[in-house]
Amino acid sequence: MPTWNHINLQNSNNPMMEQLIFFHDHTMMILIIITLFVSYMLVLSILNKNTNMELMENQMIETVWTVTPMLILIFITIPSLRILYLMEEVNNPLVSIKSMGHQWYWSYEYSDFFNVNFDSFMLNYDDSLVRLLEVDNRMIVPMNAGVRMLTSSSDVIHSWTIPSLGVKMDSIPGRVNQSIFNSSRPGIYVGQCSEICGANHSFMPIVMESVNIFTFMNWVKMNS
Repeated sequence: MPTWNHINLQNSNNPMMEQLIFFHDHTMMILIIITLFVSYMLVLSILNKNTNMELMENQMIETVWTVTPMLILIFITIPSLRILYLMEEVNNPLVSIKSMGHQWYWSYEYSDFFNVNFDSFMLNYDDSLVRLLEVDNRMIVPMNAGVRMLTSSSDVIHSWTIPSLGVKMDSIPGRVNQSIFNSSRPGIYVGQCSEICGANHSFMPIVMESVNIFTFMNWVKMNS
């Protein structure tokens, strides 16, 4: 869970988020190298007093500064496309959950089970240990199992997001978006609506609790 001084990415809770963190570090490394090189050339050009007024063209330099950015973009594009395709694969999920965004709360429906649906409202600060990040009904998922997440909205555009899972989906009225994720470890993972949806946009948190399969089945029986 992030704290007030947390400026980095959250710790990953599944392989997909690990891949996203690796890609972030990979891209930042390339950007830092480019920034240092450009800064070095700028300083060198400012301090250099030599000039060549008759220099009109240099085919070698033009070739280098055309081919080099192309190669850099290839090094960035290949892992990016790989992650995009992995994120879109939905292969035999164990559970399907539909989240519906409202102004300003979330409702959940476990379509694989009979009559398992509930609304999730943010708790008041007096009732919660974590300000703006606790709800009355958490979304319960089984650990180490594929979960297909479907999301839509009943009014305006929302965005269902849990950063530690690498999941961010727009909840659009009249349309159902889907993604798949799994949770590698038990615990409580939080997110918030990531689309400005009105006055109480910051008061509709998302709380997911990852439990073992036996605890999950007992919870389903209790709520059926």
